[in-house]
Amino acid sequence: MSSNIRAPLPDRKVTTTDELIAATREGGAQRFIVHGKLANAPSIRLAPGQALCGEDDQSSITFADGSEGLQLTTDNEIRLLRLTASPAQRVIFNDTQVDSLGRMRLTRVTATGQVQILARDAVKGGHVDVDGLDIVAADARARSDRPQGFGVHVLQGAFTLWNMQQDERSVVTARLVGLSAGREGAPVRGSGIFVSGAGFTGGKLVAALLETGAVYSDGGIAPGTPDQITGGVFTVFNAHVDEVRNRGPVVTYGVNDMVLDNWGNVDRWTVEEKLTSYGPSGIGFVNFNIVNTLKVRAPIETFGAGARGFNVYAGTVGLAEFDRVTTHANGAVGIQISQPIGRLVVHRGVETFGGTGDSLVKGVVMKLAAIALSIKPGGSAQAIEIDGGLTTHGEGVAPMELHGAIGTFKVGGGLAAAGGGFDKI
Repeated sequence: MSSNIRAPLPDRKVTTTDELIAATREGGAQRFIVHGKLANAPSIRLAPGQALCGEDDQSSITFADGSEGLQLTTDNEIRLLRLTASPAQRVIFNDTQVDSLGRMRLTRVTATGQVQILARDAVKGGHVDVDGLDIVAADARARSDRPQGFGVHVLQGAFTLWNMQQDERSVVTARLVGLSAGREGAPVRGSGIFVSGAGFTGGKLVAALLETGAVYSDGGIAPGTPDQITGGVFTVFNAHVDEVRNRGPVVTYGVNDMVLDNWGNVDRWTVEEKLTSYGPSGIGFVNFNIVNTLKVRAPIETFGAGARGFNVYAGTVGLAEFDRVTTHANGAVGIQISQPIGRLVVHRGVETFGGTGDSLVKGVVMKLAAIALSIKPGGSAQAIEIDGGLTTHGEGVAPMELHGAIGTFKVGGGLAAAGGGFDKI
């Protein structure tokens, strides 16, 4: 009688870096238990079927300065460990010359350095399970592979899971729970959490769940660079996700740093804590493909020039429901709809404080007024329901512009252009 349940791996305790290196080189499916704190380790490769676990939550491995960390192959597990490499190095990555990821598991891992898992070269698929991954610091800006679309390139994330295979039969599946990145005032560099398929066609990334805790990121993009962006949490093209949950705050600090960005296909996206951006053109939530149901149960607030609150550039959203949207700078539209959507609901109003200024639109810098609700040509909505009003404070900035159709429209709290200035027009 056959069974899909794997037999428990034999345990082997390691107490020094040399012991760990020797043990992993022997090959064979084993579980290595790290006792204490191992230091000055070179990059270590786990053979197929090997697991690396901490004896307790104080167990750690620190890699030599400038060295990469753990290289995974197939059917590997990392559990209850603190792994530290230089932030610009990959602290967990995979060998792309094996046939499959198999089933990879990361559980209760604290990391410094990028965690990067790629399906490319010989790797055609596999499954990734994450249940608790806290990336304290990482810098992915030097990674030259970047998805390209809509006039921009996307920088990789502190956590990057990317199916790069061009064969559309290639599928990487995942369940990703408890991912966090950066610290308040000490963000990871590049994107935060990044999941992607190969492109608008090709290999897919299919995730039942993507759940994040607190994410703080700063792409470090130079001002005046319109063709690069990042995202605090980014579902890139050909990423198919049943459910995204943001259970902690997501904050971005830099130029063109979107807070949440979707180029993929998401059934349900729920935001439970505040979304904040501080940099120019750092949009709170921007959509380029499909989200069936979006519920943002906490405020969106942006502070940078051209940093819109919510934007549908391409694709559609079936239901977009918000608590409150506030922007503070010139060119920072509150909500901008450029494609047909279903229902838009705002519970506590949309308010903008800026005037006219520069904003990044599909890789091109354009002048926009900080209108509270903007329905652009080609944009429409089956229904819009807003409580708390539409309010602008910039001189000569209207609370609403309408260049597309709205099926039913209700506003509680009225429309107010508090900045005046219309007598000069």
